[in-house]
Amino acid sequence: MKLSFVIPGSPVAKARARVFYNKSLGRAMAYTPTKTASYENFIKLIAAQEWPHPPMTEPIHMSIKVYRSTPKSLSNKKVNLAELGHIRPTSKPDCDNYLKSICDALNNLVFKDDSQVVSVKIEKFYSAFPRTEIEIEGIENTEIDFCLPA
Repeated sequence: MKLSFVIPGSPVAKARARVFYNKSLGRAMAYTPTKTASYENFIKLIAAQEWPHPPMTEPIHMSIKVYRSTPKSLSNKKVNLAELGHIRPTSKPDCDNYLKSICDALNNLVFKDDSQVVSVKIEKFYSAFPRTEIEIEGIENTEIDFCLPA
């Protein structure tokens, strides 16, 4: 099975959990920052419209293209190069943090658990139209017959 969809708007990378001390409970507690939680819910909403099936159970390959806003500080020449993909974002956030946001949002919806993701290709680009393009494909689990040496 295969699923492709686009998340419009500026991509949001997974932020570290914030920790605070709850005096009434007498212990430290962690929570996901609001911006990250909102983005993950937005991904879930779009994915649920595109994926009316039960969660996949097979190994998963994901291909993700993250299109960030083109910086206003670039010259017109560099903006054109960036839009063509010749200048790519090398600043934070890291690719793996975008992946974490997406995988956490798709848990129990498109796949049972993000541990099923066995192959990933993720790329960052600049664009005048920020978005995230996601492609998810189940991989057949093929058994390999082999003989052990005697």
